[in-house]
Amino acid sequence: MVITLKPGTTEKGIQHVLDKIKELGFTPHVSKGAERTIIGVIGENAIQSREIFQAMFIVESVMPISRPYKLVSREFKSEDTVVKVGNVEIGGKEVVVMAGPCAVESRVQLLKVAQEVKEAGARILRGGAFKPRTSPYSFQGLGEEGLKYLAEASEVTHLPVVTEARDVRQVELVARYAHIIQVGARNMQNFDLLKEVGRGKKPVLLKRGMSSTVKEFLMSAEYILSSGNYNVILCERGIRTFEDGTRFTLDLSAVSLIKQLSHLPVIVDPSHATGNRDLIGPMSRAAIAAGSDGLMIEVHSRPEEALSDGFQSIRPDDFRKLMKEIRSLAKALGRDSV
Repeated sequence: MVITLKPGTTEKGIQHVLDKIKELGFTPHVSKGAERTIIGVIGENAIQSREIFQAMFIVESVMPISRPYKLVSREFKSEDTVVKVGNVEIGGKEVVVMAGPCAVESRVQLLKVAQEVKEAGARILRGGAFKPRTSPYSFQGLGEEGLKYLAEASEVTHLPVVTEARDVRQVELVARYAHIIQVGARNMQNFDLLKEVGRGKKPVLLKRGMSSTVKEFLMSAEYILSSGNYNVILCERGIRTFEDGTRFTLDLSAVSLIKQLSHLPVIVDPSHATGNRDLIGPMSRAAIAAGSDGLMIEVHSRPEEALSDGFQSIRPDDFRKLMKEIRSLAKALGRDSV
């Protein structure tokens, strides 16, 4: 259930309600808005204690949450969540673009691409140090060496870094170097990993599983929030359907739907969704029109020589052109883009 406190409730009053929730054996989750404080109460049969809280003079209302995902839902928090990473805000007015190579291949390669995407207007640097691949014989990433290159590129360009942690054992290591920890599509329902990144303080980029429903996607996000980390960014990256003309089917309707169901920011990855560099531009524009808060785009100086996903990476000059289009479209829709 959701307890909404009256405007002007003091910290002492908030603590009194929190103490009562814990005394009853439930878990409180606090969301402080501009005027009101909202407390989500998680626990089996929590709604049966509704009258106890309704009797408190500082409580404005007590409402049940009908969705299975409690903390992720708009019922828990009506305002959009804005995830702050340094001076970048994801989920606000700006359409935030994350760009960089699919995989970190070398120090020289990464520094070059990082400078180019920064100059074009990217706000966050992406790059994989650990690569989950379908084939065990494919390039698996540089590991910690790649993380060090990402950290150096961040220092040089002042761009925050997002990179993937594939299992629980890697979370602490990745958090040491990155600003955002990515949970990839193949790990969307790796519940131990979700709880581990939930216990940390670093923002989490959660990608939708290739065969997952929107409900399952939001339930995975619930694992992270229920573990204490509210800084979650959702990413639609295409789902598996019968269509084989593209790598996956980009479900842009999910972007608009999630914006109705959840307060969390949503971005789109047109690179993985289409698997075709010629479709990245059209799908990027469509994503912004659908309400996406940002984009994740793969950029490589020499896609034909890329060790991972070169066929879906665009060159820096094409990325610059795309960024100009993104700025124009964002402005027309009343949003901003660097």
